[in-house]
Amino acid sequence: MNQVALTARIAEASALRYTPAGLPALDLRLEHESMATEAGQRREVKAAVRAKAIGSVAEAIARQPVGSPWTFQGFLATPRNGKHPVLHIQSFEPAEPT
Repeated sequence: MNQVALTARIAEASALRYTPAGLPALDLRLEHESMATEAGQRREVKAAVRAKAIGSVAEAIARQPVGSPWTFQGFLATPRNGKHPVLHIQSFEPAEPT
């Protein structure tokens, strides 16, 4: 199973572009910060994640301000010429306040 849910803020967003098939596409960099327990110890977790959205989801995210927090749902995939996985966003909703 390949399902990801990540609460993060939009750190960077490219200009909305269109695929050869005419679908809207958006490339993003998301930044996550939280606390987690690992081996019985609390630790601060920070992560920067490359992400991509296609279609109506791309159009909706493109209207959101950089720095805004969201919970993103999607899946991970490695681009053909890439080494690092990219979060493919399928849906998003406002993040719960912490």
